[in-house]
Formats: sequence, C-alpha cells, structure tokens
Amino acid sequence: MIAPFVRLKTNPMIHFNEKQITPSKIVCIGKNYAAHIDEMGGLKPDDMTVFLKPNTALSNDLIAVRGEAVHFETEICLLIEGGRVRGVGIGFDLTKRDTQAKLKQQGLPWERSKAFDGSAIFSQFVSAPHSLDDLSLTLHVNGELRQKGHVSMMLYPPLVILEELNQFMSLRDGDVIMTGTPAGVGPLMSGADYTATLLNGDETLVAQTWRAL
Repeated sequence: MIAPFVRLKTNPMIHFNEKQITPSKIVCIGKNYAAHIDEMGGLKPDDMTVFLKPNTALSNDLIAVRGEAVHFETEICLLIEGGRVRGVGIGFDLTKRDTQAKLKQQGLPWERSKAFDGSAIFSQFVSAPHSLDDLSLTLHVNGELRQKGHVSMMLYPPLVILEELNQFMSLRDGDVIMTGTPAGVGPLMSGADYTATLLNGDETLVAQTWRAL
C-alpha cells in the first residue's frame, strides 16, 4: 500500500533585497562538481545535467524524514532578472536518496526524489557581485565543516550554465538556478543545526542557520 501523501505548508516566496518574489520555476544543475560525482559513484555526463523543481517545492523547514531519510545538498543559487544574474543566495536541494537510486536503476526521471513539497530551502538573496568568479560556499553541521565548494571547482560555472540554459529554456524574472553541490552530502539529522554560508572571496554575502526537524 502506498502511504498517504501529507502536504506540507510550503512558502512559494523568496526574499531579495527586501522584495518577495515567487519564481516560476527552480532550475537545478546536477553532477556539477567532479568530487561529488565520484562520491555518488557516477560518471561525468557528456552534457550539463538539468532538472526542475516547481515553486511548490519552496519551504523554510528542513525536515529530516519524509517517509525515508532526506539528504542535504548545499548549493550556490542564482536569481534571474532581465535575463541576467541579479541576486545570489545559498540553498539546499533536498533529496530522497533511496527513491532516487531506484529511479536511476530503472532509467526514470528524478522528480519523485527531487521535486517533492519542501525540497527547496533558500536563504535570503542579495545583489550579485560584479563578477561571479570568486563565489564559494561552506556548510557546517553542528559547527563541523561538512561541505566546501568554489565556482572554480564546477564543471559548468555560472555564466556557462546561463548560456547553456538559454539555448533551450526561457528564464523568467524571479527564477532561481541551483548550481550543483560539492562533495560531502548526507542525510539530515533531526535536531542538528545546519549553517550555510555564501562568500565572495573573503567577504561573507549570506549566512543562515536552520535546525532540522
């Protein structure tokens, strides 16, 4: 028997320079860090891996179990306005890893493991720096460093991502691009504190802590 679907209270709004915005979609880039591909036992794809989350995936809450363990993937996030990157933030691409593994084995799409309600968690967004070449992220779990990544480690850095997406997809104002996760992903632990930080060089642009429920 399939377990009944319990709807979560989602929050289809993001915050950018004191504005509230509802994205039409969240565009996610998968397999964008070589070390993460290795830790997942995957192969480097020939083309950029792209999948989508609906805006109903937005939430403020990290929930550790949704019928199965939920894994965190911390990502540098880009906010689009006028076809350009206007804002930057940090977020979690939450994943039902067991479900994803089953879908991969059958050659099926990932939406059941990636696009569920509450699968996209974002910090506030701030104005993007003039150059995106020195952006980096860190994630500390209960004060211990778990993830660290820099755009120089990406197979597809931000401007290349934007160029590739524009070849086949229209990006509307307010859309968010999640640029992939570095190595160090794992299951959320209820009661643990997750502190994600977005930096530009040595400057902290955004830092936020969530407690997993």
